[in-house]
Amino acid sequence: MKEKYDLCLKMNAVGFSYLNELNDVQRQAATTLDGPVMVVAGPGSGKTRVLTYRIAHLINSGVNPGNILALTFTNKAAREMKDRIETVVGPKAQRVWAGTFHSLFARILRVEAHKLGYPNDFTIYDADDTKSVISEVITQLNLDKKSYAPGLVRSRISSAKSNLITPKMYVQNDELMAYDRMARRPLIHAIYEKYSAKCFKSGAMDFDDLLLQMYRLLFQNPDDVRTKYRKQFQYVLVDEFQDTNYLQYEIIKLLTLYPGSSNHICIVGDDAQSIYSFRGATIENILQFENDYPELQTFKLEQNYRSTQFIVEAANEVIRNNSKQIPKKIWTDKIEGNKIKIIKCVSETEEGKRIADMIVEQKNRYNLHNKEIAILYRTNGQSRIFEEQLRRLNIPYRVYGGLSFYNRKEIKDVIAYLRLTVNDKDDEALKRIINYPRRGIGQSTVEEIAKIADDNDISMWEVLSQVDFNPRARKSIGSFVELIKAFKVKTAKSNAYEAANFIVRQSGIIDDLKSDKSIEGQGRLENITSLLDGIKEFTDDDELVADSELPAPKSLSTYLQTITLMTDADQTEVNQDTVTLMSVHAAKGLEFKSVFVSGLEENVFPSYQALVEAFNVDEERRLFYVAITRAEEHLCLTYANSRYQYGTMRFNDPSRFIEEISGANLDSIISITKTGFPEPKKLVGKFNPINSTPLIPRISPESFTPADPKMIQVGMKIYHLKFGEGTVQSIDERRVASIFFDEQPTNKEKRIMLDFSKLQILE
Repeated sequence: MKEKYDLCLKMNAVGFSYLNELNDVQRQAATTLDGPVMVVAGPGSGKTRVLTYRIAHLINSGVNPGNILALTFTNKAAREMKDRIETVVGPKAQRVWAGTFHSLFARILRVEAHKLGYPNDFTIYDADDTKSVISEVITQLNLDKKSYAPGLVRSRISSAKSNLITPKMYVQNDELMAYDRMARRPLIHAIYEKYSAKCFKSGAMDFDDLLLQMYRLLFQNPDDVRTKYRKQFQYVLVDEFQDTNYLQYEIIKLLTLYPGSSNHICIVGDDAQSIYSFRGATIENILQFENDYPELQTFKLEQNYRSTQFIVEAANEVIRNNSKQIPKKIWTDKIEGNKIKIIKCVSETEEGKRIADMIVEQKNRYNLHNKEIAILYRTNGQSRIFEEQLRRLNIPYRVYGGLSFYNRKEIKDVIAYLRLTVNDKDDEALKRIINYPRRGIGQSTVEEIAKIADDNDISMWEVLSQVDFNPRARKSIGSFVELIKAFKVKTAKSNAYEAANFIVRQSGIIDDLKSDKSIEGQGRLENITSLLDGIKEFTDDDELVADSELPAPKSLSTYLQTITLMTDADQTEVNQDTVTLMSVHAAKGLEFKSVFVSGLEENVFPSYQALVEAFNVDEERRLFYVAITRAEEHLCLTYANSRYQYGTMRFNDPSRFIEEISGANLDSIISITKTGFPEPKKLVGKFNPINSTPLIPRISPESFTPADPKMIQVGMKIYHLKFGEGTVQSIDERRVASIFFDEQPTNKEKRIMLDFSKLQILE
């Protein structure tokens, strides 16, 4: 390794001057090209520069750009990566396979999907499409939508797919089936099976399918497809590796981990910023990476170029309380700076007012622009009070996490026409626009078409083409079919803009919106114009590289894939001079000169769901770590003694995370007094991991009978399906019970919110 590093230094002197922009550890990470490499990159440590220069160095060292696969979590990150690489190596940077897992796998599936029984022009269902299909399935199975809420079912199906569990495997998994029975949703498996069948019949994949079907493609076709892509992707790089889920990692291993492989894989990430377990991400991927790649070389980027010393030290103090982590010590040479402020407020209203007033003060004292300031919160519902207070002072702001442009009704209507034109098996698109604008096809007719399609296992479009309807419906349906056929003909010989412009004009949508003279109606018309402008920009983009293996890069099909795979982060552009309001999850990857982290109370941040077990608190702590490391110069932490939660006034203690920061890093040492509730035995400090060895349940999930939470009293013997038998030690005014569980090897005392738990009374 040392010989290769010395050689790189010599080569640097004769032409690789870009390496001079890196510090010693960054340079080693960027120039160690062979074998498995892990770059542990702390916040603000320059990981993007290392990743991009590493790819540039691969190309300059003779690697074909087309043999490099760089996987990211946002299209924005991939674009920025390519642009940076291009400044070093020129236009050939555009040949690097850089993009999100979903976009690159969709690109491959566009070529190979027929091997799985899908059309190569398959539709990609977004979250709304998925919920709609699931809702339809729930109705067809005569299930109660209160018990089987479509959003909840979608989450269960997504989780199953992320863990490589197909419908057949789901029904054979005793643990999953027992959980569903206990939750009184025993037919989740039936919904999953029927939902998957409907998607397949419609030639559609949801976001999780893009991963699951990619795995199937590689796993089931080892001799041709898997060999082909193993040869093509000789160097694999994965950004934000701590955010990968089980399925993503299994795909990576299929491509890189096999007999005879050189294992040229480089992962970049930070276990301390793993905050997406609710999406299926597992921190175990990065913590156990060395087990799969024993020849791993690890480089730790520990210098923070973003934040001042007080902020960096506070972050170190907080994160060291987590049980599982890769040891590192983040440091900075930014010695000068302001200490962290803590503001105690009586109520959430006062919290909003104090933050708004401080923003005015900071703008005047430090000459900050609005766009350099952010207010972060644990949940999106907390934004309301800040919006009210910022409006009071006429401070412009923008809330991130609102309705996306592509989620507006008029845009989804146009997109549905485009989708049906490209893939006539897309039942969701057909149902949306078969009678819009109105053409005399009633809801009962649409339901009849859907039932015939379902009974005969064909698409609704095939029903339209084959079934003879009553005379009244026949004319309207015939006109609709001819319209879509005309769109198909136009699309086959046109680029995306020409096809979309024709479809929008001929569909009648423009005429329908023109008839609405209201301001809202005109706004909807302008949105469609904006959509067409975006499609024109897409087709005029000369950087789109034609690939003989792929569909025409400027076709309507390619455009639809591009916009469907846009992530939330791709739409988070902080350009206007507005104060930014967003959740901490949305703020990951961003930075601001001044950051306010609000709602730092127990049951808020950390959230009440996290207080049941240590691992959840560990993730909440990582989330707090992400929040405070967004700040460059000014950091303010706020909490309120009282706030409304779920329509009830709650009195919460200050967050344990505040107590984990030493007084040396605070502007003033503020006494954090409790509200008079019983002090829990384990509230602050290190949390030992719960033993992962499953307990032998004394009560089976089938016979488990949860009691009314109001019946639980101090001294009772109870049973919890996960923790076993326990004794209720105390119950505070918030209905939080301290329970001692006999069967737990460690952390025997648990704090459980009775109103949200399931406990069986034993005696």
